[in-house]
Amino acid sequence: DLMDSIIREFSNMIIRLLEQYDVAFWLRSLVGDGILAGVGSVLSFLPVIVILFFFLSMLEDSGYMARVAFVMDKALRKIGLSGRSFVPMLIGFGCSVPAIMATRTLSSDRDRKMTIILTPFMSCSAKLPIYGMIIAAFFPHKAAIVMISIYCIGILVAIISALLLKNTIFIGEPVPFVLELPAYRIPTLKNVYLNVLDKAKDFIHKAFTIIFMASIVIWFLQSFSFTFDFVTDSSQSILAAIGSFVSPIFAPLGFNDWRASTALMTGITAKESVVSTLTVLTQSSSTAALNQALIGIFTPLSSFTFLVFTVLYMPCVAAFAATKRELRSWPQAILTVMFQTGMAYLVAFVIYQLGQLLL
Repeated sequence: DLMDSIIREFSNMIIRLLEQYDVAFWLRSLVGDGILAGVGSVLSFLPVIVILFFFLSMLEDSGYMARVAFVMDKALRKIGLSGRSFVPMLIGFGCSVPAIMATRTLSSDRDRKMTIILTPFMSCSAKLPIYGMIIAAFFPHKAAIVMISIYCIGILVAIISALLLKNTIFIGEPVPFVLELPAYRIPTLKNVYLNVLDKAKDFIHKAFTIIFMASIVIWFLQSFSFTFDFVTDSSQSILAAIGSFVSPIFAPLGFNDWRASTALMTGITAKESVVSTLTVLTQSSSTAALNQALIGIFTPLSSFTFLVFTVLYMPCVAAFAATKRELRSWPQAILTVMFQTGMAYLVAFVIYQLGQLLL
């Protein structure tokens, strides 16, 4: 909340300066409704990202990660993986890109490919702003339960997928587990600080590059019609036309609003873009305004299925590039993405339809 209020005050100051110097309306709209709203909405979640990586760094620096792999070996063998696969999956809770790259340590080609397919089902830190946005709007008094359930759904889908793959495409046994366990040590503040700082810099860099560019593109598409006339009603824009064309696909999942489908499409560039897109499209100047706007787009049930789809569908383009690089095959990389998105659609569909029957 403190970070959000600082960003809001800074944004208001910039907008007042632009008005003071009588800057053209379209430019004020680009800076205020596009860049500041898009980048600012993502940056407001920086404290959450820092806290997550602080605790992950503590675990890593203590020498506990290797022991987790050893302890998990027996459980993972039941679903067709070795204990070594647990470390990339754990890294996947931070970011899918290094997690996919970490599969290089797996000696078996079978284990490596299975782990690459399953790792993106873990909730990476880029998805945290989306969870925060939806939970704040619909589940403020049940935040912990909803957050934990989303993480658990990702893990459960990974287990089901592993069993499915084990008995179809990747028939066989994982390789024997051999690992030298390092000694336990007390985490050093310097290592933890440098690790957290590196991850925070990466997050900020992404906000001012990918999210910055995405916000400009989204603003342009939602501010102009196909005749390139400036529109005040975003429902008449190019983006609305594209989103409306895609939105019926998501109707069985509970969200048929063009803004929701557009956010999912831009989420392919970077998952944080889902938040910045919805902020720009709803023209929300604060978290409270965004919460109110989201209530008009989703119901509590459909917002939950939106979260489920978000956690499971194909990761960002950077993760896709890492998948292609590790698999060394375009067809295999595309099939991997199709499998992940297909599972996301199926699980979200089942949850929404069951939810409607029960609720």
